[in-house]
Amino acid sequence: MVKIKNDVLSVEIDTLGAEMKKIEVNGEDRLWSGDPAYWSGRAPILFPICGGLKDDKFTFEGKEYTLKKHGFAKSCEFSVEKATENSAVFLLKSNEETLKQFPWSFELRVTYTLRGSCIKISYDVKNTSDKPMYMSIGSHEAYACPEGIEDYDVIFEKKETLNSCVLDGNLIAHSTVPIIKETDTLPLYEKYFAVDALVFKDLKSRSATLRNRKTGKSVTVDFEGCDYFLLWMKPGAGYICMEPWAGIPAMADAGYDITEKEGINEVKPGAVFHLDHTIHF
Repeated sequence: MVKIKNDVLSVEIDTLGAEMKKIEVNGEDRLWSGDPAYWSGRAPILFPICGGLKDDKFTFEGKEYTLKKHGFAKSCEFSVEKATENSAVFLLKSNEETLKQFPWSFELRVTYTLRGSCIKISYDVKNTSDKPMYMSIGSHEAYACPEGIEDYDVIFEKKETLNSCVLDGNLIAHSTVPIIKETDTLPLYEKYFAVDALVFKDLKSRSATLRNRKTGKSVTVDFEGCDYFLLWMKPGAGYICMEPWAGIPAMADAGYDITEKEGINEVKPGAVFHLDHTIHF
């Protein structure tokens, strides 16, 4: 476990998955506790896919590979490449096990940097293979809502008309369900999550704020570079995940060719795919 801190924030990050386990703001933990009765995760990193694939598999150059929902990074041990009082860099390199699931060699660096009341989280994926790599990456931080989510709103940077993609198991259907129309405020209700998640593909905003409408306590996530945004929780639990993704689950009627998948990112040999988001308390 690596701990970084400044005058406002104290963050604990596990080398398993390079996952944040605690975010204390002036001594108060603002991250979900990971209660296994609901969901043991807290802030897993999704790589090399976000969401699910049809039959948990994809093809590349005529070969078939099995890759489970959200990929393998969350269950891999990262090394600590660098750590200071207020920043840390975690590194995952491809290995024999990852190559069975994902036929590219890579280096994934996850950097956490504290600045005042903000956490900047950067993902850098280097393709160290000799062929173009096809990947997605996303975040899955769960913010504590001890009063229950129905005391909270999600407030977007811009007015939105949002339609949530209908889920077909771990996949996306072509149909949508209307959620809000020409407003920047989405009141949260547990009924939204009876099936699973709210999945937005047409978001104009690149920033969203979770705010308790009674106390005013809030957290803002900036996610320039992410075309997809999800909200998710387990009904009855005291958290909500705000998830900016550079990727999306496969369409239910899609084929298996990963080069044709929606939301996939091509990384040339030797190139680095960079993505970051910032959490403001």
